[in-house]
Amino acid sequence: MPTTLKWLGHAAIEIKTGGKIVLVDPYFTGNSMAAIRPEQAQADYILVTHGHHDHVGDGVSIAKRTGATVIANPEIAGWFARQGLKTQSIEMDTSLELPFGNLKRTEAAHNSNLPDGSDGGTASGFILTTQEGKKIYLAGDTGLFDSMKAIGEEGIDFAALPIGGYYTIDPDEALRAVKTIHPKVVLPIHYNSNDKIKQDPQKWAARVQAETATKVVVLKPGESVEI
Repeated sequence: MPTTLKWLGHAAIEIKTGGKIVLVDPYFTGNSMAAIRPEQAQADYILVTHGHHDHVGDGVSIAKRTGATVIANPEIAGWFARQGLKTQSIEMDTSLELPFGNLKRTEAAHNSNLPDGSDGGTASGFILTTQEGKKIYLAGDTGLFDSMKAIGEEGIDFAALPIGGYYTIDPDEALRAVKTIHPKVVLPIHYNSNDKIKQDPQKWAARVQAETATKVVVLKPGESVEI
């Protein structure tokens, strides 16, 4: 069964792989680009890259309704667990073998306070290796950092990178990230959901494809790509 990835707007992503639905940073309420309402979201697992409201999003209500397991750093996993939800914590640079594949937590250069102001630990990215061996890098909110080179050495098939700037890497920095990581395919995310992160993804795609061997997939919210 092929792996499919659907962009749901901002940084929210749905991945169907190994017979499971993995929902990443499920921010729908208040998201001007949201492709679905929170009550429409389905999930077996929810990945949360860091504690900000636009990434924790509707994770609590979705996990309660679906019974999904929330996977995040220990601080965020603990926050969800205190609300009676199933969780699995993951330490930096460690991996979990899960029913949908292998999940490794990576560095992200960002802060991570939770919506109630409590400590959200350190921000994360994830490398999801599917049962077919495809490697998907989910960068989360990040700046550039030295160990992006090590992430590239993993052999990334598909990367989801922010391009919006202001809170994260901007188009110039995202191009540098592509040149460091060398993914086969990249999807731009985390842009155009508010005025501070307005960008032209097609213009960025043209630059990436002119200067690298990476293919760019630009999706509208709700559109999917097979990996």
